[in-house]
Amino acid sequence: MIRTDPTPETNALMTGDSYLESLRDGRNVFLDGERVKDVTRHPAFRNSALSVARLYDALHDPATSGVLTGVDDQGIRTHKFFKPSRSAAELAEAGEAVATWARMGYGFLGRTPEYKAAFMSGLGVNADYYGPYADNARTWYREFASKALYLNHVLINPPVDRKRAIHDMEDVFVHAVRETDAGVVVSGAKMLATGSAITNAGFVAPVGSAALAPGKAEAFALVFLVRMDNPGVKLICRTPYATQHATPFDAPLSSRFDENDAVLVLDEALIPWEDILVYRDIQRATGFYATSGFPNLYNYQSGIRLGVKLELMAGLLSRGTRANGTDEFRGVQAAVGEVITMRHMVGALTSAMAHDPEPGSGGTVVPRLEHASAMRMYNAQIWARVHEIFETNLGGAPLAVPSSARDLANDELRPLIDRFYRGSDTSAQERIKLLKLCWDAIGTEFGGRHELYERNYSGNGEQIRLDALKWATKRGGLARYEALVQDCLDDYDLDGWRRGPWETPGHTDR
Repeated sequence: MIRTDPTPETNALMTGDSYLESLRDGRNVFLDGERVKDVTRHPAFRNSALSVARLYDALHDPATSGVLTGVDDQGIRTHKFFKPSRSAAELAEAGEAVATWARMGYGFLGRTPEYKAAFMSGLGVNADYYGPYADNARTWYREFASKALYLNHVLINPPVDRKRAIHDMEDVFVHAVRETDAGVVVSGAKMLATGSAITNAGFVAPVGSAALAPGKAEAFALVFLVRMDNPGVKLICRTPYATQHATPFDAPLSSRFDENDAVLVLDEALIPWEDILVYRDIQRATGFYATSGFPNLYNYQSGIRLGVKLELMAGLLSRGTRANGTDEFRGVQAAVGEVITMRHMVGALTSAMAHDPEPGSGGTVVPRLEHASAMRMYNAQIWARVHEIFETNLGGAPLAVPSSARDLANDELRPLIDRFYRGSDTSAQERIKLLKLCWDAIGTEFGGRHELYERNYSGNGEQIRLDALKWATKRGGLARYEALVQDCLDDYDLDGWRRGPWETPGHTDR
């Protein structure tokens, strides 16, 4: 549907305050053996929730609202990545909106609200795919876009005896238990619900490569949305990296950008019929990935976010080596150049994804799948290399810092710290501050989690490559590559060159 001018514009986007209020809903979040009463006040979640609230306030700030928001075909003002793009120009504008939010978290907030827009933005224009639940898709798009709801997603089954068939794991994997007039009762667990404790709802589906056996796995063929205040939902969180004892000086990233990760447990959770997208339909339960544009779009969002993260890391390495007095060493300069080149590579891929798109559903455009596939594989390799470069070129410097900001406030220690911790171009306090930022990015538990997170962001490495092969086979790319091989083979035979400027005189085909 193309919007016409008479369509009235609506603006119901959440503000930071209304977003925080939406989290005070009695959700069941468990940490350290206890239920968290209010995630907006608990030290493990408070600052990350405030960081997300800041994103919502930017939607209304005159300095950023023009870059961040636009009006969709239905007259809904929303974040530009939340609405379907109908041209390469709109896709590029949506990318700039993604980058604007990413810079507010320096690239270290990975699953910000627009991440799930990679799927939800297409629900309205692709609603018919969901058959009897098409109206649910349209309704969810309107609610999602109008408020810019914050969704998490869980696709992966827990790593419990994965050698067994999915339908043999009813005691662990998400499945329909029974139907009621009000909806479907669902039980099971899914991972990894990044940021779920501070989201509004979760998107639950089988992973795209799930082997759902016809006649056996229909109970597992479910795609639905579950609100975080559902009484049957329990979130079991990992150890938090944000603690009440951390100071900004000592933990500038982990103290405010720890999204936390959780296992989402559905314990006889009633999912209302209006929140169901696929029910007992094996083909649709995994087929939606190809038709929704999700693989195309989420790699666009994640690539832009990773580019911002690499900008921070390139600047950090440059300043860190300068503070160490090693910035003029040839090898160190080459290392800084390598990080810069990584950032350029990611930027080139995301630019291609915006400006060389392919048709999507309902007259929309999405990033070309081949570009998205390349981004998907490349971004899984980058962060480990960034760690290696930092560890090699900064050496032990990030470890040779005082234990906390309190050491600098100690009158006995401060003169010694000022003398022995100074940098080649900066004071001891500024050098320590810089190195603690480096360490939080790569060496703390938070930093280590980000290395694991980036490596597994798009799934396991083998599946990423298998998907690339599958897509190239289905789209004809591999056939073209093999045809090129055949062209080369046809140039010659046992008697010499068969054609072209090299053709052997008197050559005859045998």
